[in-house]
This record gives sequence, structure tokens and C-alpha cells, in this order.
Amino acid sequence: MVVFNWMTPFRDMDELKRGNTAVGLAMGGKFLATAIVLGVAAYTNTSIWHMMLWFAVGYVCLVAAYWVFEWVTPSFRLSEQLKEGNVAVGVLLCFVYIGTSFAISSLII
Repeated sequence: MVVFNWMTPFRDMDELKRGNTAVGLAMGGKFLATAIVLGVAAYTNTSIWHMMLWFAVGYVCLVAAYWVFEWVTPSFRLSEQLKEGNVAVGVLLCFVYIGTSFAISSLII
């Protein structure tokens, strides 16, 4: 989660303490998406090295999903909308992460 925290200009935990639901939803999506990729990588590989490799590939894809989503929504910045508490953006970003993790997981061998 540290890498995802570096991608936004605000501190996720500070926003959660303030009760920012949008950040909570996006952060929950990140946790669930990471767990899905890790779980599939662990289940499908017998070698710890292969598991770590596939998890790293999946994690990079999740990070890339944020930047691609930011790129295809030029009318607003995701980080600003999350900081302002835009729940719709938080929900959408949550499901972008989860959907991406399912897509990535289907490619892990």
C-alpha cells in the first residue's frame, strides 16, 4: 500500500481519519485487488520465485490501471476528487482495481 500512497499527493491515513469515504473505498479496492492477485499467484505456482514474479507483474498492472484511468479521464484529476470526498469516483476507482485484478489473475499461470 506504500506504493499506492506515493501516487497521491495526500496521505491516505489522514484522509481516513477525517472520515473521507471516497478514499476509504479506493483504498479498500486496492487491498482487495492486491489480495486477489496475491492469492491467485500463490495458488497457481509451486515455486515461491514464480509466485513473487507473477505477483510483481500483477501489482505493476494494478499501479498502471490507476495511471491509465487518470489518463482516460482528462476532465478531472482522480487525486483531487478523492481528497474532496467524491464518493462516486471512490466507488468507480474501487471497481477499476477489482476488475483489473480479476483480469490479471486470469492470465497468471
